[in-house]
Amino acid sequence: MTEPLLPDTPDTPANPPEPPPQLFGDVLAADGGVVRIRPIVPADADALADFHARLSDRTRYLRYFGPYPRISPKDMYRTTHVDYHDRVGLVAVLGTAIIAVARYELLDRPGPRAAEVAFVVADEHQGRGLGSILLEHLAGAAAENEVETFTAEVLAENEAMITVFRDAGYQLQRSRDGSEVHLEFAIDPTEALRTVRDAREAASEARSVGNLLAPGSVAVIGASPESTRVGGAVLANLLAGGFAGPVFPVNPHRRSVRGVRAYATVREIPDEVDLAVVAVPPAAIGSVLDDCMAKGVKGLIVLTAGFGETGPAGLAAEQDLVAAARGHGMRVVGPSALGIANTDPAVGLNATLAPVLPQRGRIGFFCQSGPLGAAILAEAATRNLGVSTFVSAGNRADVSGNDLLQYWDTAADTEVILLYLESFGNPRKFSRLARRVARGKPIVAVSSGRLAAGADMDRTVVRDLFAQAGIIQVDSISELFDCAALLACQPLPRGPRVAVVGNSAALNWLAIDAATSEGLRIHRPPTAVDRGPGARPTERGPGSPDGDVGGVTADGPVDLGPEATPADYREAVLAALRSEEVDAVIVVVAPPVPVHMGGFADALRAAAAAAPDRDKPVLTTFVAESGIPDLLAVRSTGGAPGRGSIPSYPDPERAARALARVDRYARWRDRPVSPVVRPPGIDTAAATALVEQWSAGSSGRWLTDDEAVRLLECYGIDIVDFRAVRDAEQAVAAAEELGYPVAAKATGELWRRRPDLIGVRLDLWGPDAVRQAYTDLVAICGDPLLHVQKMATKGVGCVLSVTDDPSFGSVIEFGLSGMIMDLLGDRAYRALPLTADEAAALIDAPRAAPLLSPGPAGPGVDKAALIELAQRISALFDDIPQMRELSCDPVLASPGSAEIIYARARIGPQPTRFDTGPRRLA
Repeated sequence: MTEPLLPDTPDTPANPPEPPPQLFGDVLAADGGVVRIRPIVPADADALADFHARLSDRTRYLRYFGPYPRISPKDMYRTTHVDYHDRVGLVAVLGTAIIAVARYELLDRPGPRAAEVAFVVADEHQGRGLGSILLEHLAGAAAENEVETFTAEVLAENEAMITVFRDAGYQLQRSRDGSEVHLEFAIDPTEALRTVRDAREAASEARSVGNLLAPGSVAVIGASPESTRVGGAVLANLLAGGFAGPVFPVNPHRRSVRGVRAYATVREIPDEVDLAVVAVPPAAIGSVLDDCMAKGVKGLIVLTAGFGETGPAGLAAEQDLVAAARGHGMRVVGPSALGIANTDPAVGLNATLAPVLPQRGRIGFFCQSGPLGAAILAEAATRNLGVSTFVSAGNRADVSGNDLLQYWDTAADTEVILLYLESFGNPRKFSRLARRVARGKPIVAVSSGRLAAGADMDRTVVRDLFAQAGIIQVDSISELFDCAALLACQPLPRGPRVAVVGNSAALNWLAIDAATSEGLRIHRPPTAVDRGPGARPTERGPGSPDGDVGGVTADGPVDLGPEATPADYREAVLAALRSEEVDAVIVVVAPPVPVHMGGFADALRAAAAAAPDRDKPVLTTFVAESGIPDLLAVRSTGGAPGRGSIPSYPDPERAARALARVDRYARWRDRPVSPVVRPPGIDTAAATALVEQWSAGSSGRWLTDDEAVRLLECYGIDIVDFRAVRDAEQAVAAAEELGYPVAAKATGELWRRRPDLIGVRLDLWGPDAVRQAYTDLVAICGDPLLHVQKMATKGVGCVLSVTDDPSFGSVIEFGLSGMIMDLLGDRAYRALPLTADEAAALIDAPRAAPLLSPGPAGPGVDKAALIELAQRISALFDDIPQMRELSCDPVLASPGSAEIIYARARIGPQPTRFDTGPRRLA
């Protein structure tokens, strides 16, 4: 860039304003390290001079187009004194050192506001993607200050800086003048820009977690020889786990711990330390953190409890810990964590307190609670299910489930993801990540009661939102592993058709009842031969399509009889796997007397191997004293069960439930990705201006009826026309203006929601009727303010509303209106924003949704209008972060329209951390 305008000018503020809080943020560099971005301030002059002095001659030449050995006092003053509006400066810092600088300055030219932008990054930090990050943050600040275009002057030989602009996702206009290249681009966010941002975010967050899970060295701070102490237990596990790198015990009172040389502090360790496991009392954390920062440790696992879970003081200490760690480039797992583990033999990391760690496998596991995490690992080991990596994040003050999703998405050694969720750090980001990750790898999640309670909603909401994101939701750890065993070992079912093969009539029908209750369909292979007496009677006759075949119902089990041999099982299972009408097989083995089960396991393995296409899952239940003790009936190879092994369940009901959940996931994954739809006729700028005007000086409030109408009109959402009146003659005048028939309504919430409609008078056809209605309603409610509204087309009453939930973000709800529906809780929920398919699925999801389609109950309604209304509401909440609540109740859906009778809207400060704007850690 050409030499900046450095002489004193009137636009250089003598006393700069306070920098806006949105200019502060912690970010992840491309290598996964943490860097702090903040506004430049006058106090940065000395640090900026040091930064400039450390730059190489080459870097200074590329930035300033010539020698520039030091910053003059005038230059320094102008650089550090900015107004954060027309001139913005940002620095990236690591500890107290500045490692990069970026700034924009408004250009004095006609037309849309444009600014010139420039960057410089310390030589030792080049190649970490800091230029791209700073460009994002400068563009975010510029957009808030109504700057529309960035320009830059770059030396043609400065390929690295040209690449930053080219790869950012902007549409560049380039021109060349000798050795200089002029770049110009609009900074409006586009889909390409968001795609680039998301891809870089995913790569940096995955790298950040990868650095924690594969450190080159580990220090245990608070190491003890006693395995009953936290520091002793984690050190013992690290040493016993065969960690590939050096382990450094830190204990000021011992020269060695467990035969390994110890150090008084981390500072005294002669080698580099990548990961520090902290097991000291809370009061000692401060000095430990100072030592780790001085040593350049890259990550902390804080096992110590006594922080956010103890109350406000503990939470403040926890926040200070994370802020200090991030400010020095460190990420934190915890506090109150169980630890992390990586079973890769090349790493061998067991930095946990868990007494039992499962063997190597292809399942990634994340949870928060330490004791629960230990129980989960023990259960996985009991079931002989191996894990690839494990993280128990404790209070989840920094590293969260979102980070792990980013890591596991591209981790080649992980095929299945298991989550035990108690809360979300960034719900909107979780939904976005889960939708993407689940397209390639199944995610199974236990939604704890704490999560549902935090959401102030019932489990129906959790179920709907998880299903929307493709997450397999379960209610217990047992169900978690039931699904994990199937997903880790068997292919996804191609459809819901299940064959049940077994030798126990009672257990066979138990499996069928469980499967059909979960939405699966029973299909008996036409070549199957029954030997048992267990056929259940059916009401269908022999002539029906699903009627009797050889005395056994076509939708019944293949009953092999109590004397069935392994050969019988092999023949029957193979027939089912060969059938084009079967998508999965549940096998029940229940010999009437104790026998060795190995022959049956061999038969199932042989049947699976002989199947023409090994794309149908097989599940088993072995019921015998000498059953399969590790709950995996047939392994494809020795050692840990893997792909091709056949999972076994304690009873056929659990097998059927696991299969049904996995089948629903398979159907979700088979559906093509649907885009988010923004209907035409949306004026975001007008809506934003209105909300900013109404929000000024307010901590949040309900909009008036007229304000709600004006806001919704910006998004093409129309309320049936009404007028506010204060006497009978105004009511008549309003009716004449609107056109008869009209309705008269009391305006208080008490009267709007009454099921007896005592505060409403409908179908008023003339002045006398309007006057009488006005008089009656004022006498009832005591308020002269009424609404006169044009009568809407008769239809089915519906409700569309949005609330901002602390656990899930903005959640839209749909159902039919009325007291009975409220009592039944017949509502469907989705997280915003809605894709096209999700909007349609929302309208069809309630149990009463058939009333909206043509049938005996009526001609049906215009569901397309309801879907479009949901999409417009989704766009409103996606664009306007101050939107807190909206209720459209009732919406009268008729064959030709969907008309909103009444709407309430609330605005307020943004309570949740939305997934928008430049990349930053939450």
